[in-house]
Amino acid sequence: MVSLDLVRKAARLLSGRRDAVALTGAGISVESGIPAFRGAQGLWEKYDPGEYATLHAFMRSPRKVWSMLSELLSACEGATPNGAHLGLAALERMGILRSIITQNVDGLHQAAGSRRVIEYHGNMDALVCVSCWKRFPARDRCAEGGVPVCECGQILKPDVVLFGEPIPWLAQEQAEEEAGSCGVLLVIGTSAEVSPACNIPVLSREAGAAVVEINPEPTHLTRTVTDIHIPGPASEIVRILVSELSRAVLPLSETGPRD
Repeated sequence: MVSLDLVRKAARLLSGRRDAVALTGAGISVESGIPAFRGAQGLWEKYDPGEYATLHAFMRSPRKVWSMLSELLSACEGATPNGAHLGLAALERMGILRSIITQNVDGLHQAAGSRRVIEYHGNMDALVCVSCWKRFPARDRCAEGGVPVCECGQILKPDVVLFGEPIPWLAQEQAEEEAGSCGVLLVIGTSAEVSPACNIPVLSREAGAAVVEINPEPTHLTRTVTDIHIPGPASEIVRILVSELSRAVLPLSETGPRD
């Protein structure tokens, strides 16, 4: 059962500061039918990331890696935003949340209506040529059981960050700027164990932000940087959080100067 006391404590913090950024991971999309990478029934239980999720593995055996990527792409295409995605979009409209830094590649935050989304690890919707860097919509080039190829004849990979690839510089720069200047960092559905995403909560805490963590179980963040940890399903917790805040905060559209 979700602790209402903890949710209300987080709501008071958010209401008072109104300057929040969210860092989200695979856990927020599990309720939308997209598998997490770690933990029980995660993708890395089925696929060894060393064989399926590195740039070296992709270039060595693209057909093998595409067997895993096709499964992930199919899950993303069939998914719809859940209550946690919709709730974060509502917090943005209320003037509480200013941006989302997501490690996810499913596009569900944008589908839910969030406008300021920093895609730290890219997006499965686009494919990019490993040779000429031309981009294509994924749905136009993917074929069942095959490896999509560019017009130049070279293989295409999803425009996502594989192990061994750097974070796109603009995404990293924007993420660090947001994390280092916010009043509250909401961490949802991620343990932030992989570098350099693991630095984002630390950066926020060192800059003076409060860290509110929404994860089913404690993580290393809980012991090191988290101020409030609310265990439970993300969609339920965010729904209650929005409900609590809606009673205390006017939507941004209603807070302008009055005659």
